Amino acid sequence: MLPSEKLDLIQRRHDEVSARLAEGATGPEFTTLSKELAEIGPLVDLIRDWRMAQSEAEGVALMLEDPALDEEMRGLAEAERDETAQRIEALEHQIRIALLPRDVADEGGAILEVRAGTGGDEAALFAGDLFRMYQRYADLHGWKVEVMSASEGTAGGYKEIIAEVIGRGVFARLKFESGVHRVQRVPDTETQGRIHTSAATVAVLPQAEDVDIDIKESDLKVDTMRAQGAGGQHVNKTDSAVRITHLPTGTIVFVQDERSQHKNRARAMSLLKARLYDTQRQKLDAERAADRKSQVGSGDRSERIRTYNFPQGRVSDHRINLTLYKLDKVIIGEALDEVIDPLITEHQASQLAASESA
Repeated sequence: MLPSEKLDLIQRRHDEVSARLAEGATGPEFTTLSKELAEIGPLVDLIRDWRMAQSEAEGVALMLEDPALDEEMRGLAEAERDETAQRIEALEHQIRIALLPRDVADEGGAILEVRAGTGGDEAALFAGDLFRMYQRYADLHGWKVEVMSASEGTAGGYKEIIAEVIGRGVFARLKFESGVHRVQRVPDTETQGRIHTSAATVAVLPQAEDVDIDIKESDLKVDTMRAQGAGGQHVNKTDSAVRITHLPTGTIVFVQDERSQHKNRARAMSLLKARLYDTQRQKLDAERAADRKSQVGSGDRSERIRTYNFPQGRVSDHRINLTLYKLDKVIIGEALDEVIDPLITEHQASQLAASESA
């Protein structure tokens, strides 16, 4: 059963917020209330649809109790009863999902880190493929990608690339990408046609800009130096690259992408906050779900999560035993939602099971 009292409170709050906005709320109050209305509006629509469906079901039940109802009308009413029951069940499921505790980071952006793993040059090329996959996926969702730091591979691709993905709901969709991604394919340099296996690691950190992360200036060691590598020629005459060490945790971030030392420092601080915030979140997640075996949403990056098999055109996500034979569409970001959506559904199912057993 759905918690009727809680649903009543949500509907009343929705009406109160709508009324206040209609009265002419301005400034910060308008911004806060508009955001709240946008968050609870879809849930209120589901509640109203659910209650309307319940009312329809009651009307059909009364009709079926009438002994004078002819056979044709009874058959139509029974079909309507079954259809309404299915609609009520679907709406109840959607409402339960909407009532699950929200991850405060879901609505914000993310820091995306892709690093070449085992496999030498081929791993760096694969890291480049993965980054372009996420870049294309971001474009399709209307998000903006800004590279913060990049170290190119000797044969192309990246040894490491870190970027900021800016947009609404970025972290909610990308957070399950954290982990080890494995590729199986024949490299361009392979003359015997042998399949090679290499890997890259992906880390997706929530943006920490709106979160209270206490970083004391006295806890920071800031070093400036000349930028290095391809594309750095225009800044090599000045110490524009910035490395920040957070002394209490030993966390180190390095940014050299911008010409301005000031901009590089700002980006380095943003990256540092994201990493410290992610450490906090992982610690809390581990404490809350120490006995949970599922890797979905755990952020365990030591675990191989996905394999991209080019000879077979196959993508396999090992966490949910999902296999798609459309690697060509996934690797360019166009079919990545077909992998991400089932991961989100699985995560929601585990949350529902946990809440119902609590």
